[in-house]
Amino acid sequence: MRSEWRVRSNPLVWWWGFLTLVSGANIAFWCLLYREFHEHQSGNLGNSSGLGLMLLLSAGYVFGCAFRSLLPRADVQRICLFDTWLSSVVVGRSVATIAEICFAAQWAIMLRELGVLAGADTAVNASQAILPLIVVAECCSWYAVVTKNYLGNAVENSIWAVAFFVVGVAVSRLLPEFNGPVRLALVIAIVGIAGYLAFLVIIDVPMYLCRWRANVAEGGRLLGLLEGLHDASTRWVVTHDFSHWKDEIAWMSLYFSTAVWASLALCVVYSLQHDLPRYRPEATVASWLSEPAQRTLVSQFLAHDQRGFGLEVRVINSRRA
Repeated sequence: MRSEWRVRSNPLVWWWGFLTLVSGANIAFWCLLYREFHEHQSGNLGNSSGLGLMLLLSAGYVFGCAFRSLLPRADVQRICLFDTWLSSVVVGRSVATIAEICFAAQWAIMLRELGVLAGADTAVNASQAILPLIVVAECCSWYAVVTKNYLGNAVENSIWAVAFFVVGVAVSRLLPEFNGPVRLALVIAIVGIAGYLAFLVIIDVPMYLCRWRANVAEGGRLLGLLEGLHDASTRWVVTHDFSHWKDEIAWMSLYFSTAVWASLALCVVYSLQHDLPRYRPEATVASWLSEPAQRTLVSQFLAHDQRGFGLEVRVINSRRA
């Protein structure tokens, strides 16, 4: 390991330490969820298969992001922090593809469940659109990686923006259909999605477009399919120069932390699937009316109102007489 990498004053050391620490905490929390799932599995067989799938998908994302945090790399530039074949772009991009499809599938499952429960066709339709959009985005990402064309990255992240705009619309549609902590979770999701979309539109997509324009202006050569695959498989450049990483730090830090927390949160919400009907507005009304004391209070109020109405009728009749 180079001497500058061991120097604590190098910001990359602190950044990599942050990514490693967050990834370890994320894995620990996923293991906790997995243990809790198995402890309650026998008492909740109706939900076990669905929750098991959600945890499996989350594992793909949590462990995939942890791998990418431990061995950071920038695909098109072919740069990495550690000199190992695991830092090759083909390996890292393959892990990323699996992880991101797992994450998209989590959102699709969650929106479908909530949409069916709430009778919200908008959420159900959105759940069917998310996964195809992300698959197309992954194809664009691979095009960028193989050809070294940043325009593919710009299109990829634009599709991610479209996909999560659809998710945001679906979550907003679900907002009036739930009360209590479920509504709070939906509000938090909307805020997070809005922040993510703002980051993509203001920072991420323009960054890749600028790189694409600069590469075109410099007459950069694009690689062909076979040449690009060979290059992405066999060439990686180890660099600990902060200037080479400064544009990657922001999105990687957010992606490997908050996005993973969203994946874990989806598992938590899904594990409460059988309790979700309690937070529907009609369930709240039904629960309120089922209380004996409240039923008695309503009966007394109606009886009092009827007596008052009868007295008013008698007074009017006496005046007429």
